[in-house]
Amino acid sequence: MPRIAGVDIPGNKRVNVSLQYIYGVGPSLSEQLLTVAGIDITKKANDLTEEEINRLREYIDKECRVEGDLRKEVNMNITRLMEIGSYRGSRHRHRLPVRGQRTRTNARTKRGRPQTVAGRGRRRGMAKK
Repeated sequence: MPRIAGVDIPGNKRVNVSLQYIYGVGPSLSEQLLTVAGIDITKKANDLTEEEINRLREYIDKECRVEGDLRKEVNMNITRLMEIGSYRGSRHRHRLPVRGQRTRTNARTKRGRPQTVAGRGRRRGMAKK
């Protein structure tokens, strides 16, 4: 299991897929990294030589913002939005969807489990209007 950018990438998968286990590396960036480092995309991660792993590590350290640095930057951006009082910041503060999605239905992932509220719904014995 090679270790790149502080993450153990799975060795039994292709290199371009296993690089995506690093926070901040997606499909296009993983392919770009492999072309710059001169590594075959179809190779398995266990089959990489030490030299190839070192080339990947060096390029990621110099050129890419991944893992802790990227997480820190994203959190700082969200904190800044909340501090300046923007609409997006208030949506983050109240843990609601930020990008304009509806919340009347759906949005369960962001809002959590449904909470029952006392006094809601029809009571027994009440006539329908």
